[in-house]
Amino acid sequence: MDNRINDDSEPIDHKTSRSIREAVAQRLKENFRLEPSRLSSRLSYLVEELRRRENGGTKSNQR
Repeated sequence: MDNRINDDSEPIDHKTSRSIREAVAQRLKENFRLEPSRLSSRLSYLVEELRRRENGGTKSNQR
């Protein structure tokens, strides 16, 4: 069996690549919403911290 992959595709430019990544991230956020009650307290804290940072807030001592 030949395990080689022939990659005849054209490279994707930075702008297109970024658009694809953002679209995939948005779909993942929509499809895999986390239920806070199912997370450990530490993981719940980290998820909230990530949300704050995505929204422009940088205070890590808020709960």
